[in-house]
Amino acid sequence: MHPADAGDPPVALETLRDAVPARCFRPSTARSLLHLGLDLVLLAALTAASTRVEGAAWHAPLVFLQGTLFWSLFVIGHDCGHGAFSRRPGWNTAVGHALHTPLLVPYHAWRLSHRTHHRHAGDVERDEAWPPLTRTQLRAASPAARFLRLRAFPLVFPFYLVRNGPARAGSHFDADGPLFRDADRPAVRRSVAACAAMVALLALAAWQLGLAVVARHWLAPWLVFCVWAAVVTYLHHTDARIPWYRGAGWSHLRGALATVDRRYGAFERLHHDAGCHVVHHLFPRIPHYRLREAARAVEPLLGAHYRRADAGVVRSLWDAARRCQVVPEEGERVGYEPLVPDAASAWAAPPRGAGSSPATR
Repeated sequence: MHPADAGDPPVALETLRDAVPARCFRPSTARSLLHLGLDLVLLAALTAASTRVEGAAWHAPLVFLQGTLFWSLFVIGHDCGHGAFSRRPGWNTAVGHALHTPLLVPYHAWRLSHRTHHRHAGDVERDEAWPPLTRTQLRAASPAARFLRLRAFPLVFPFYLVRNGPARAGSHFDADGPLFRDADRPAVRRSVAACAAMVALLALAAWQLGLAVVARHWLAPWLVFCVWAAVVTYLHHTDARIPWYRGAGWSHLRGALATVDRRYGAFERLHHDAGCHVVHHLFPRIPHYRLREAARAVEPLLGAHYRRADAGVVRSLWDAARRCQVVPEEGERVGYEPLVPDAASAWAAPPRGAGSSPATR
């Protein structure tokens, strides 16, 4: 079935909320701290091990695991951004900054743009996370932006923070930019200042300990984290089955369901169930350790509107890259399609003079 023909969800959001156990909506600071503590212990153990081994055969897997733990800590910071780490706002703000700043993610800036993503999820024109592009928008993008979008999307996360994406304005490091309201700019400035302090700290560490040490214990794992951040968020919102909406075709519930659950095998728990994404979009204040329970409660009510993918990460990336490149120029309910309809490859550049796809609906 084409995404444009998916129809409306069979139940109201209130019905779904009533089906979820009440405990899922009550974050526990103690339990959140326990998950955070376990991540930090694992990261410390990996860092200690990496100082004692030599040779790429040992060092490369350690760097990969360290970077995966960087991503795990980001996910807990993501809970903070939703108020799902603790019922006390001060805990969320403090822990969110403590976890995102070492990753050079300005916490309040990311929190606010991510809030926009959740408020307008599935809206072609207003969503902030991997919004689809039309052929016209893709042609208008710079060659570098087209390259990142079609060929190098696993590397896009730092560029997204600095420049946002094609057809979107603003930078997460520009408190005066269009991403933020006037009332939010002071908080964004504080988060950006914290990241500037982190850069200074890294520079000091490189001066005192050597650039190689910083590259080995921070830069290399940070690059792994950036790839995880791009890959996971791309797969959440890029699938041939996902409908996208415009104008009157969009509603909050339709948009919230315009995502897909993914599975990450052995990394599932290290990801703090980040792949359990449909229910997260329905109820973003549910902490990560309650997502599976909440998903089991709502999935039977949603039927085919609860989308899940069981294919592995590599296969899912390949399928999405081949099939999900542009959306039609018009239509209130549309779906992804290949840039060249009969092409098997995702790597084609936008053809000159290519016409618009017909509206799906």
